[in-house]
Amino acid sequence: MRIFSRTLLFVLTLIGMVGCVSLAQPTFSPTPTATLGSPTQTASPTQAPRPVPYHFSSPESGANIHMWWDRWASQRDWHVVHDIGMTWAKQRLPWRNVKPAQDAPYDWSASDMILEEAEAWGVNLVFRLDGTPDWAQPGGEGLDGPPADFEDFGAFCYDVAARYRGQVRGYQIWNEPNLAREWGGAVPDPAAYADLLRVCSTQIKRADPQALVFTAGLAPTRSGPPVAISDRTFLAGMYEAGAAPYFDLLGLNAPGYAAPPEVSPDEAAFDPAYGGFRFFCFRYVEDMRGLMEFYGDGHKQVAILEFGWTTDTLHPAYAWFAVTPEEQADYLVRAFAYAREHWDPWIGPMFVWNIPDPTWTPEDEEFWWAIVDPFDWEENEDPLRPAYRALVGME
Repeated sequence: MRIFSRTLLFVLTLIGMVGCVSLAQPTFSPTPTATLGSPTQTASPTQAPRPVPYHFSSPESGANIHMWWDRWASQRDWHVVHDIGMTWAKQRLPWRNVKPAQDAPYDWSASDMILEEAEAWGVNLVFRLDGTPDWAQPGGEGLDGPPADFEDFGAFCYDVAARYRGQVRGYQIWNEPNLAREWGGAVPDPAAYADLLRVCSTQIKRADPQALVFTAGLAPTRSGPPVAISDRTFLAGMYEAGAAPYFDLLGLNAPGYAAPPEVSPDEAAFDPAYGGFRFFCFRYVEDMRGLMEFYGDGHKQVAILEFGWTTDTLHPAYAWFAVTPEEQADYLVRAFAYAREHWDPWIGPMFVWNIPDPTWTPEDEEFWWAIVDPFDWEENEDPLRPAYRALVGME
């Protein structure tokens, strides 16, 4: 979970490199005249809600796992998922790792192993699909962005879903496409992402009609082009571009920053201790849900694809909103409780960020969000962090 820091945003704004979108919060009403998205776009009435065959308890619990190519991690992490009582796990399946060369056969060995163990533990598995290989990149630059031809990605989506038909519960399509660093360095484009989603979703449903399609989680930010687009503006742009028919659950990312989980966006916006903007809190999900309902999509559930609190005091970009390990533990449990009490029935699976990659060290910012240590547990006297123990004891 990579986040723009308050300090970085301020500095970039001063030097004129980042344009900031308006933070004014539109009123979500059924009138089609309320302006959303880009200044030239206005909302319009949408078609009647379509029946959705999937509805999950509010909420269900899951975690982001990192088992790719690592047998030891899989032996450790499934026990963590089981001990906490989680029924979902989300794992990245990079396109480049299973088909690094265009003329090479797929290598499904890692994903097959992960699926086999998810089934053995009785866990719903979600694969995150991204990671364009060099051969499919525009000009072969090797940037981590969308492919030159979206149909190539669609073919990959079909092949994955066909192989795992009836076994993998769902697929997350891309990650944080409202950030330039996740979009090949180009200015993020909600219409282009909507098209990528359409191509991939269509192919997944051809191969496995019962598989769930999750949108990418969007990064909460107020930064503007060229480095980012506000997640609110980006989501509105997706709806304006016709994305609604091509996903089953809206995926959102919900870092808590410095705020306890009960803090509202209004409080976060007016309290400098929390960052001074609406998105600096876990409950910012409610703003995004309001936008979803405005576009007539309220019959679907929301999946929180990444959420948590960091204990990182090492990296300046994150240290300003670091919490203690004990606070991290308490906030995670309270976040599930808040969702259960206030977001029923529209909240679906919630994926804690994270059960760590075993190669991470304190130099990696992801290390500090983890609920257990990534080190060799045989040499670590106490690899179980307070967050793990608190989640194990959660109702």
